[in-house]
Amino acid sequence: MSYQPGSHGLLDLYGCDAAMLRDEACLKSLLHQAAAAAGATVLGGHFHRFGGEGGVTGVLLLAESHISIHTWPEHGFAALDIFLCGEMQIEQAKQFLCEAFQPQQQAWRVEKRGAQLG
Repeated sequence: MSYQPGSHGLLDLYGCDAAMLRDEACLKSLLHQAAAAAGATVLGGHFHRFGGEGGVTGVLLLAESHISIHTWPEHGFAALDIFLCGEMQIEQAKQFLCEAFQPQQQAWRVEKRGAQLG
């Protein structure tokens, strides 16, 4: 079986709705939809909402790697990791998430992982 290098996207979203960043069920649904947009297969996940006005930390384990989120509602900030191996559509996941969160600003960078193995 040959290895296909992956793409690891880091997405920072600024100026997001604080209520959305506290909503564990909403965030879980959005990450599932982002995985589907990329053509990825969800194997499982775990999410945790911090008490009071705190945010959410969550991860979806994918057959192709993972998608994770960490939110800081008090700052309107969400940090997402999208790591997808092979021919998965990382840009579609990013586009879906940006449309869903409607941030005032975003920062996106992608690193190729394991390229020397191919």
